Amino acid sequence: MKKIEAIVRPAKLEPLKEALFGIELKGMSISEVHGCGNQHGWKEFYRGSEVIINTLPKVKFEIVTTDDRVDELIKLIVATAQTGDVGDGKIFVLPVEEVVRIRTFESGEIAI
Repeated sequence: MKKIEAIVRPAKLEPLKEALFGIELKGMSISEVHGCGNQHGWKEFYRGSEVIINTLPKVKFEIVTTDDRVDELIKLIVATAQTGDVGDGKIFVLPVEEVVRIRTFESGEIAI
């Protein structure tokens, strides 16, 4: 099993969510996050003082899936979230040792 973390532009929240539901993904977690990378933020003035805003709003999708669906999900995320501009985001793939469904105490892939 793998965990896919995709950090994307806020404008891609609904299109990506719909695309993932479209391939019958069983579940996902979505969080509003802030981060910085190559975009580096911008400068603003607040009450006459210059303030550097170096974190930007992003959306993080967290998906746990079977190993055989990882490539499919990565391709879908890139196809949906990519604009070609700096700030499109990142995808991280991590190993998952175990999943336990709290309600039924089922574990393993059946619990995803």
